Amino acid sequence: GWQASMKSGSVSYILPCNRLPVQLMSQVRVYTSNGQKKDLGSEDTNRSTPEENLHKVGTGQDTTNAGQKQSFLKEPIQVKVKAVLKKRDYGPKYTQNNFITGVRAINEFCLKSSDLDQLRKIKRRSPHDDTETFTVYLRSDVEAKSLEVWGSPEALARERKRRKEAEIKYRENLFRNQRLLREYKEFFGNTKPRSSAAAMFFKGPGKVVMVAICINGLNFFFKLLAWVYTGSASMFSEAIHSLADTCNQALLALGISQSARTPDPSHPYGFTNMRYIASLISGVGIFMMGAGLSWYHGVIGLLHPHPIESLLWAYCILAGSLVSEGATLLVAINEIRRSARAKGLSFYQYVVQSRDPSTNVVLLEDAAAVLSVAVAATCMGLTSLTGNPYYDSVGSLGVGTLLGTVSAFLIYTNTEALLGRSIQPEQLQRLTELLENDPVVRAIHDVKATDMGMSKVRFKAEVDFDGRVVTRSYLEKQDIEQLLQEIQQVKTLEELEAFMLKHGENIIDKLGAEVDRLEKDLKERNPDVRHVDLEIL
Repeated sequence: GWQASMKSGSVSYILPCNRLPVQLMSQVRVYTSNGQKKDLGSEDTNRSTPEENLHKVGTGQDTTNAGQKQSFLKEPIQVKVKAVLKKRDYGPKYTQNNFITGVRAINEFCLKSSDLDQLRKIKRRSPHDDTETFTVYLRSDVEAKSLEVWGSPEALARERKRRKEAEIKYRENLFRNQRLLREYKEFFGNTKPRSSAAAMFFKGPGKVVMVAICINGLNFFFKLLAWVYTGSASMFSEAIHSLADTCNQALLALGISQSARTPDPSHPYGFTNMRYIASLISGVGIFMMGAGLSWYHGVIGLLHPHPIESLLWAYCILAGSLVSEGATLLVAINEIRRSARAKGLSFYQYVVQSRDPSTNVVLLEDAAAVLSVAVAATCMGLTSLTGNPYYDSVGSLGVGTLLGTVSAFLIYTNTEALLGRSIQPEQLQRLTELLENDPVVRAIHDVKATDMGMSKVRFKAEVDFDGRVVTRSYLEKQDIEQLLQEIQQVKTLEELEAFMLKHGENIIDKLGAEVDRLEKDLKERNPDVRHVDLEIL
């Protein structure tokens, strides 16, 4: 049994507070083998001396573990309690530190611009490329101001409902909508002026489309007269072909003008795809009007052949059509060559990838027109030489087949473009290397680069930032001596928390600035990249 007394060790508690460590002497009670207990309240009470302990060891008492007990009992027992901050329950509607713009504050909380003048203004990094900073307000200040203005949340809700009803009425009344727009422009300033839509049709694809509309319209008129005079099925197919080209190119002109519209809240990425939509509808129109009617007229000519009158005027009109269609074809070819050279692509790649859908349609339609004129003239010549009207009907079927092939190609290429295809692997590799070579980037993942049409690319990637480089970049712009003094002045947990919160938010702002810098670099070195989305891992 335990007959030797024990020395009580001091127990040290490290508490999460500002006090010195507390030394406690615990009272130890030792029970002997015969059931008697001894109170050891201090070091001098009922305690054996070292000489007595040596005597007990020499006489055989506690000979087994005496040395181990003495070494164990002489070491103090230390219990460490980790100091942590109390976790705060912010709740799902915590808005104490949220920012809100002036426009949202006015619209959502029914305030006036004069009400915001009395609130705290904070300068933040602007998310827009044309401005560096912009003014925001604390949402808690705006909420408090709205309650001050309206008196209660119920009154604010009633005002919101009233304004909502008024907004519906404004939409129903065009005059009142225009007046409201003028008021908004006076308060927020005028937006950037739009480029004139008419100017788009004097250069580039717009010029090509307008030239094609004029020439194909004249061709349709003269071919229609030739068909009425001769009754030729091939001439009828040519007239229908020119009419289809004229209608389709008018649709392309509408698509070009609509694609120039500025983005709005319903279409934040703009209307550039309107060109592809117009080209897709144009392809369907060529198939239905051009190919369908040509096949129909050719089949009718085979089933019910009839003699053809003099073809002299038809040959003259076809010759004029060949010249005019060839001129339009040369205009389209020159425009595509110029655009392909600017993009570093070959002529074939530019056409197949449908980089410019409007010019592509004109090119393919005029190429088909030139070939169809050759087919029609050949078949009409065979008919005039042999007197067999079947050759003329076969020519109509040939023109319909040619138009069907062109329409199928246009439908396929424009559908691929509307689905959102990736950019070329070489261009994607350049964008990836630009990010990976930046010191602040540790790795990038899930890279996507989508061609939005008309040489506009949307780039998205998840970026693993190097926090050490970001922090070092932040420290390089700080006064290290002053920062060291701030650290030395930290004595309590509250001061430590305030210090970490201050510099933690600044480092997060620095990370946001690094993201803006990377996005700007991507856009400057790759002009095709218009929208960049970098997600932080």
